[in-house]
Amino acid sequence: MLEKYLEVHPEVSKALANNKAVVALESTIISHGMPYPQNVETARKVEQIIREKGAIPATIGIINGKLKVGLTDDEMEIMGNAPNILKVSRRDLPFVVARNAHGATTVATTMIIAAMAGIKVFVTGGIGGVHREGENTFDISADLTELANTNVAVVCAGAKSILDLGLTLEYLETQGVPVIGYKTDELPAFYTRKSGFKLVHTCQSAAEIALVIKTKWNLNLKGGAVIANPIPKEYAMNEDYINQTIEKALLKAKDLGIKGKDTTPFLLAEIKEQTEGKSLESNIQLVYNNARVGAELAIEIEK
Repeated sequence: MLEKYLEVHPEVSKALANNKAVVALESTIISHGMPYPQNVETARKVEQIIREKGAIPATIGIINGKLKVGLTDDEMEIMGNAPNILKVSRRDLPFVVARNAHGATTVATTMIIAAMAGIKVFVTGGIGGVHREGENTFDISADLTELANTNVAVVCAGAKSILDLGLTLEYLETQGVPVIGYKTDELPAFYTRKSGFKLVHTCQSAAEIALVIKTKWNLNLKGGAVIANPIPKEYAMNEDYINQTIEKALLKAKDLGIKGKDTTPFLLAEIKEQTEGKSLESNIQLVYNNARVGAELAIEIEK
């Protein structure tokens, strides 16, 4: 039945059949994260980095209602340039597929489709989480519940710093999702390497992370894991400066009544404008860095 909806690129299918390392990539970062053509150029560069590391990239998206695992060049252009591409989370998935529509996959949906295809590692920029004032609004990203239920390891630069990082960590702990600091004992905060929130578990190599994750799944402990990989020092932003910028952007979003899944794209765009593009450059570089670690992890897991 699943074959009716799922279309795996021949290169990805061959790699999976031969137990070769494959790394899933999302498409929301293309359609909603950056302007065209920089979004498509970045996506192709991320794929190139993964190939250079010895793994196979599989960018995931929805084209004409088909769950695509491994986008072609033409499909990548559609994701980056077509108007009104839908941002698709778990609740939206059946509607987009049933209506033969295009859709860009969030962290949650990318995890779902990656798991359908048998891919164990997924690279993104930053995961969603509990929004600020989430204790009152209950605005909590579906990424967190997906991490509790879907067996995919997610390499990221922590949660997006526009969120309440403390509440996000608490929620992940409640859901039993391991947050593993890669060569750090502090949760990275997307644009910066430090957040002030200490992590319980740290690993110093991709091989060590792979052993932990394989053990988790061998114990039938359902769900994924967050591998928190700090942005490289040379691309990290000044903490005071970026935090002040985020506060201004949050106030503007509140004044405009922006809520729900529109919040993150609005805030990222506003921060990019306020930082004159510096935040976008940091965003791109942290994704490249995550791609390198993700490829290494996928290779170690397949070993």
